[in-house]
Order: sequence, then structure tokens, then C-alpha cells
Amino acid sequence: MKILVTGAAGFIGSQLAERLVSAGHEVIGVDNMLNNYSVRIKESNIDSVIQAGCDFVVCDLAQDSLESVLVDVDVVYHCAAQPGLSDLVDLSDFVTNNVIATDKLLRAMIDCRGLSSNLIYISTSSVYGSKAVGAESSETKPTSYYGVTKLAAEHLVMAATRQERIKACALRLFSVYGPRERPEKLYPKVIDSILNDNEFTLYQGSEKHYRSYTYVDDVLEGMMLVLDNLDICNGEVINIGSDVSVTTKKGINIVENILGVKAKITTIPQRSGDQLETKADIKKAKQLLGYQSKTSIQDGLVKEIEWYQNVAMRIRRNY
Repeated sequence: MKILVTGAAGFIGSQLAERLVSAGHEVIGVDNMLNNYSVRIKESNIDSVIQAGCDFVVCDLAQDSLESVLVDVDVVYHCAAQPGLSDLVDLSDFVTNNVIATDKLLRAMIDCRGLSSNLIYISTSSVYGSKAVGAESSETKPTSYYGVTKLAAEHLVMAATRQERIKACALRLFSVYGPRERPEKLYPKVIDSILNDNEFTLYQGSEKHYRSYTYVDDVLEGMMLVLDNLDICNGEVINIGSDVSVTTKKGINIVENILGVKAKITTIPQRSGDQLETKADIKKAKQLLGYQSKTSIQDGLVKEIEWYQNVAMRIRRNY
């Protein structure tokens, strides 16, 4: 198949593109190279994607013409998004990069091929709100601009599907971690602080939060399973994550134990919009896809730390 991956310079998108190429697909990756975190990391991801055999194009979904990158494309994995919480990013950025970009991509896909192409929209557990513990039918109560706009974009995708203008599904991912994770996320921050003997800031009360931390390879496996079950997944919303939750405190303790050093933690006022508890209900994913989350938090963090020491630290040294 010919497959387009949006957000292909990012944490999940870059690794998805590589996995698709290794499975024998023709892959085009696009990214707008938003400078929401180090462009050096994104450039390193792009190098890996290109070396794997994937074509790459710098493209802003919200502004640029998409016809050329959609020529003969059978499937689009829409990973591109504006991440982050409301007190750090303007609402206009979330609306542009999550809602408008998704709408523009949808319209371009419908104009190009309509029902002969498939859109796999990468959504988030943040659409559920402060507690994400139920099935896909649970009420959505997002508490952040990110969750609100990702849900709005998800509704656009599913509405187009219900109107039979395109085939699509939405995957709600839960707290993905692993190699190439964005530097402002919990584990890269605590790993970096220990390796460089710096203070680590922790939001007040967050040590008690429960998370379905899901290793990136397990998420990628779920995303690949959808490709083998496109007809079954059409019109569906599916949770993809780990059904085991741990506290933030336990996750930090695991990193400390692997590295043999305690983090120098400084507590700062809590932030608005954060989730208090997530635990992925993956019964639907198991039933439709045969999906399982296999990687323990211990094993996953060992792999992320190895990547950080061998790759992320090298990127920092070279620039």
C-alpha cells in the first residue's frame, strides 16, 4: 500500500513510518517542523525515517496544498497534532494545528479519493478528561485545550465517516512513552535531570496521579493491526494503551532504581487540565484487533533510558 504519515518527524509518527516501510509499504512522511521542542531532535528522527526508506516532505497541513502528497495514497495515519496543556500554549495554536489541519486533510482526502482511501486518526485519552478509565462509550469531558481540540477533530473525522464520505477510525492512545519521546514529558525530564545532575520539577499532587503508561512499540503494534483490519475498524473509536496503571511516583522510582541515583525533585504549583487517573479499557481493541499491551513499565523504561544515553545525549553534545 501507499501510506501517508502526518507528524512523521515526531515521537510516534517517525517510528510508525519506519515500521510501515519495514512491512513493505511505500511511505510518505510529512511534518510542519513546528518548533514546540528542539528541532534537532526532529531532524534526527527525520534522518532515521529517510534512512529507513521513507520519503519525507515538509508540509503544513493547515496552510499548504495537500494534493501532491495525497496522490495514489491508500491510507493516511494522522499523527500530527499540537500537544501540551492549556497554560503553556495559546488556544489558537491548538485550533489551527488540531482542528483546522484535520479538517483540511479530510477535505483533501475526500476530494482526491473519497471512499477509496482510509484515514486512521490518532486521538488521545485526554478526550475523556481528568479520569480516563472507561470504555469508548464513556462520556467525554476534556479538561484542556488539547483534549477539547483533539475531540473536536475526532468528531470531524467520525462525522465524515457517518456521512460515507470517507473510511476512517479513531485510536485513543494512552500515555505513550519510550525512545524519541518529547523532551518536556515526564520520563525524558526525569532521566535528563538525573544524568545531568539537575533539579527535576514536579507539579504538586502529580506524584499521586495514575497513568496507563504504554510503551511505544505496543502502541505501534496496535496501529499496525488496524491496517490489517481496515473494514472492521471503519467508523470505530478504539482505545489503545496499557490496562495496567502506576502512579507517577512509582514511575519516577523505577527510573531512579535503573540509574541508581535519586532525582533532585522540586515541587511547583499544580497545573490546570492535567489528568488524575488513566487506565485503558482495551476490551474493544482485543476483540476487534487481537491487541495486547505486552511491555512492562520496567522493561520499557530500561529501553527509553538506553536510547536517551546513546542518542539524545549525543544530539545535545553535537549541537
